[in-house]
Amino acid sequence: MAEADLIMGEILVIGSTGNVGREVVVQLLALGTGVRALTREPESAQLPGGVKVVGGDLTEPDTLQGALDGSDTLFLIWPFLTTEGAPAVLEAIARHARRIVYLSSSGVNDDVERQTDPINQLHADMEGLIERSGVEWTFLRSNTIASNARGWAGQIRTTHVVRGPDIAATAVIHERDVAAVAVRALTDDGHAGMKHVVTGPQVLSRAEQVHMIGEAIGHPTRFEKVPVEVARQRMLADGRSPALVSALLASAATRPESDLITSTVEEITGAPARTFRSWAEEHADSFR
Repeated sequence: MAEADLIMGEILVIGSTGNVGREVVVQLLALGTGVRALTREPESAQLPGGVKVVGGDLTEPDTLQGALDGSDTLFLIWPFLTTEGAPAVLEAIARHARRIVYLSSSGVNDDVERQTDPINQLHADMEGLIERSGVEWTFLRSNTIASNARGWAGQIRTTHVVRGPDIAATAVIHERDVAAVAVRALTDDGHAGMKHVVTGPQVLSRAEQVHMIGEAIGHPTRFEKVPVEVARQRMLADGRSPALVSALLASAATRPESDLITSTVEEITGAPARTFRSWAEEHADSFR
């Protein structure tokens, strides 16, 4: 990465307190790049020192002014299940920013009018809105992110059995690798109009992921498929919203089989994509 290619102004990270967004913040700081983080609750963000934490709410676009002033480049994670409100947010962004990197899904298919499930449809709709916003864009179409497995921690700690709906195997990607590609797209030239599909190095089923976590913690651990309605009741009891539960279960039911593995992480960052096994070993204490 050439020094001249770096953007030295403050980069705004929207979604900075999530698994990927937090990694984007950390890696931008490591480059010496100024970072501004948008959050609804700045006092509880617990972000690294050196980050300018700014309050704002995507459901109230008028509150974004302070975060957007002086930031012409931003990373966006859209945290909602619909694009309602997105046009107003993108309009506010377009008044300030010249570059946006959006975290999308590898399941988005450009060749179909409607996507296979509501989550991929959401990302396709967001991509369309961003393309029409007039801002230079890059889409990171990510495969399943390894940190999603943290949702199994309670079950593994108590029973060493993960019960849930099965889902087609995917090349699970470490959130640090997603962030690494995002940082390059945010700070280097040459990514405008690109749709980077990022995956891990190995296609894994849920059963295989759970087994690897068991190996990392030194205790046999297994995945047990349950009927969709049983899964629905369990997820609702865990406090997830009905809309989110319906979207997740629809995705589980309709996601097609895929053996897609890309070399995008290594091509852009210069380092091979991390394995899910390495992720499980790093986070073993969360599952003990």
